[in-house]
Amino acid sequence: MTKTIAIYSTKGGVGKTTVSVNTALSLSLKKKKVLLLDLDLGAPLDIAKMCGVKPKKGMVDLLSVWDKVKNDEEALRVTFFTQINPYFHFLPAAISSRAVAHLNAESIRGILKALKSFSYEYIIIDGGLNLTDILIEIFDSANVISLVLTPDILSLYQTEWILDTLQSLGFPLSMIKAVINRSESKGSVSAFEIKLLLPIEIICTIPSDGKTVGMALNRGIPVVLDSPHSRISLAIGSLSDVIIKREDMYISHKDLSSLRIKDSAIKEDTKTDLWSRLGLMEPLREVKIQREEDIIIDLKKKLHSQLIKEMNLKRMAVGMMNANVEQARKLRQDAEKILSNILAKETGGFISSYEVRQKLINEIVDESLGLGPLEELIADPQITEIMVNNKNRIYVEKKGKIYSTSKRFTSNTQVRTVIERILAPLGKRIDESSPYVDARLPDGSRVNAIIPPLSLTGPTLTIRKFAKQRLGINELVTDYNSLSQEMATFLKACVTSRKNILVTGGTGSGKTTFLNILSEFIPDRERIITVEDSAELKLHHHHWIRLESKPPNIEGKGQITIRDLFKNTLRMRPDRIVVGECRGGEVLDMLQAMNTGHDGSMSTIHANSTHDVLMRLDSMILMSGIELPIRAIREMISSALDLIVHTARLSDGTRKVIQITEVGEMVGETNVDLKDIFAFRQKGIDNDGVVNGSFYPTEYIPSFYEEICVKGIDLPKETFQKK
Repeated sequence: MTKTIAIYSTKGGVGKTTVSVNTALSLSLKKKKVLLLDLDLGAPLDIAKMCGVKPKKGMVDLLSVWDKVKNDEEALRVTFFTQINPYFHFLPAAISSRAVAHLNAESIRGILKALKSFSYEYIIIDGGLNLTDILIEIFDSANVISLVLTPDILSLYQTEWILDTLQSLGFPLSMIKAVINRSESKGSVSAFEIKLLLPIEIICTIPSDGKTVGMALNRGIPVVLDSPHSRISLAIGSLSDVIIKREDMYISHKDLSSLRIKDSAIKEDTKTDLWSRLGLMEPLREVKIQREEDIIIDLKKKLHSQLIKEMNLKRMAVGMMNANVEQARKLRQDAEKILSNILAKETGGFISSYEVRQKLINEIVDESLGLGPLEELIADPQITEIMVNNKNRIYVEKKGKIYSTSKRFTSNTQVRTVIERILAPLGKRIDESSPYVDARLPDGSRVNAIIPPLSLTGPTLTIRKFAKQRLGINELVTDYNSLSQEMATFLKACVTSRKNILVTGGTGSGKTTFLNILSEFIPDRERIITVEDSAELKLHHHHWIRLESKPPNIEGKGQITIRDLFKNTLRMRPDRIVVGECRGGEVLDMLQAMNTGHDGSMSTIHANSTHDVLMRLDSMILMSGIELPIRAIREMISSALDLIVHTARLSDGTRKVIQITEVGEMVGETNVDLKDIFAFRQKGIDNDGVVNGSFYPTEYIPSFYEEICVKGIDLPKETFQKK
């Protein structure tokens, strides 16, 4: 098996190229077949001058004919490689410095992979100074990274920096070895001190012998040939002995397919699950994972456990991980470095693909410090909702449609950990005594979690992501076709003229988003108070007060409901009251407030249509414990509400305002006169599943039209006429 050694230094003038050439030559003198690659793109012909040879061709010349010759080792040797001696061949990056621009990481990857299958025992690569994509590709192909440094403070400082960087890129410390050049120069840092400073093994110390090296360089002869008995030649000979004898220092490369566990091995361990033993939760049957996206469940469990133990994360306060951005970033960087070392130890090798290595490390760090497989989903701006049914079932909503993902948690315990990590900084809890909770993330996203014994399939988590894009009514009209321009003009006039509006719709139909957009029409001079269960509204007004309900504490005391907050708002001199969502008895308080001078108020409720709203309001008021006759309730609704706006999510995932209805006067004993002003008529579905339809006015002019005009608001009657 060919062993690849990448030789690198952080600064020029430390003797990296001298070490590369003479180490390769020393190995060949011991009858080891060696290929020396000069990939120092900043000085592409230095090695040729040091060896006193004129290369035939460079690696750049291989690119145009690579597919033809990549499997013909003999042709490559004869045509492209320069022979130094029978055991030693040399290939530079290019013959001229201008040609190196044609090399890139992708082309070098394929060449290095093929060269490792040739009959060479060792490939020595002079990697240059700059940490580029090409150098990372060289390191990815190596079994050992040899850092050449000199015993001075500047070189040591830069070496510490590069070690830190390489660990962040997923290279384990066990893969990196140090070679100290000029070890006995005057004023140098001692080898003992260097060992204390650097966390890597020193495999060779080369004495300072500038005169001998300079004479060899001037003759164009490597120093191990020019002065074979000099101290520096003997030290390099010792280095070549280490390279030959120390099999343990080479990190083998691992393919993820060799680490992948079988589908049949993935089972839910119901024996250790309390709720399954008690018969309160259905045991999960064997689950076959169709796609893993390079996430190796068995390996991740081991790595995750080791990282927690190494960093003592169990004792670390969860809030600490999220409280300070800089602290959280530093914690993550430390975890990535530690994990790169654990990864090599646990796998017994090195995952040579940088992308795969980083993906695996990021997944585990996300699980340890963040939200695990949800991190990537939360970062995706196109995803609007994340639904975790259990550890093996994660769904997302994207562009209004629901998709299954290949993301997985390692266990249901990990799902619980993520839920608790979300709730802890918010001062909320979830346990067997309080097995479900509503909360919100710092960015405004809404979270609902429910655990056994209420959830029979395991811990369940739903995250409604808060849209970072600030939508306005114009975007809904032009970009999303959610309503017509006439409807937008009418709604703006209604909000400005202080009409009481109720936004209705099903789950995920966009009620809260639309309420946010309607609030933009409220004049900035008015005092607005919002009341919510979990704060989601994002108004952009200066005179805005946000109130949020409070759940009971662990003793079941201290709860403050939306109804309690609503009553308090009446003492805060509001111009407008906006209730995020009415779910119970607060509906009665809201209607009473609307009837007693707090006009211009708005709220949302769940309903299937504008005409179903009356029954929903009836049931919520009656469930509050207030015994009122239906007629009295309907009269209150009729006098309090002016307008109902109904939103819906259609079969193609689009969200639209499908009805705008005026709430009129009582008709008969219990009926309220509801008049549709605008509506959406669906005409069909095309071959791509897109809903075809149009918005249209019913030509009914609302009873408060004259009132709007008297207030000086421009609302032409043509708005309500069919075009």
